[in-house]
Amino acid sequence: MNQQLQDRLNQIPDKILTEEFLKSQGLGNELGFWIFDYAPEDELQVREYLRFLQGFLARKHSQLKVAHINLLQAMREYLDQRSFTEKAIQMQQTKGDLALLKALSGPLHMDKFAPFLMEHSAADQHDVVLISGVGSVWPVLRAHNLLNKLHALLGHKPLVLFYPGHYSGQSLALFDRIPSNNYYRAFKLVP
Repeated sequence: MNQQLQDRLNQIPDKILTEEFLKSQGLGNELGFWIFDYAPEDELQVREYLRFLQGFLARKHSQLKVAHINLLQAMREYLDQRSFTEKAIQMQQTKGDLALLKALSGPLHMDKFAPFLMEHSAADQHDVVLISGVGSVWPVLRAHNLLNKLHALLGHKPLVLFYPGHYSGQSLALFDRIPSNNYYRAFKLVP
C-alpha cells in the first residue's frame, strides 16, 4: 500500500463534506470540477478506497446523494443499449484496434455519450458526482473531452474525477506519459 496516497485519500471526506465544496463556493465563478490525480500503479488502491468512500458516505452522511460513475461500466452499458458491443468485439477481432477506434468515435462522441452519463447516473439528482475508470476507457474516451462536455450539463454541481496520471493544474497527462495537449481548468482536490 502506498501510504502517501492513503494519506491523500483520507483527506477526501473532509474536503467533499464542506459547504464550500458542495455549493462550489469560493472558486471565483469557476465550476466545481475537481481532479484527484494519482500514480497509475496505485489504481487498485484507489478503486478500493472508492468502495470504502461510498459505504462511508452512505452510512455516516446518508443525506448526501453521491453518484459514482465508472466510465468502463457506463461505456459498456451504453454500447449494449445501442447494440454495438458484439459488433465492436467482432470488428476489433477482424479489423483491429484502429478500425474499432474510428468506428466508435461517432457513437461515443461526447455530444451523445455525456448526456447518456447524465441520464443513466441521474447526476442532476445528486449532490456530488464521482468519476473513475479513466484509464480503462483510454483511448476510446478522453477525460478532457468528457469534462468539457459535462461543464454545460452539470453546471455548478461538484464533480471529482479520479485520474491515473498527473494534473498540473492546467493540463492532464494520463498514466504520467500521455499529455492531453489541451488546457483544462479544474482544481486539484487534494494536493
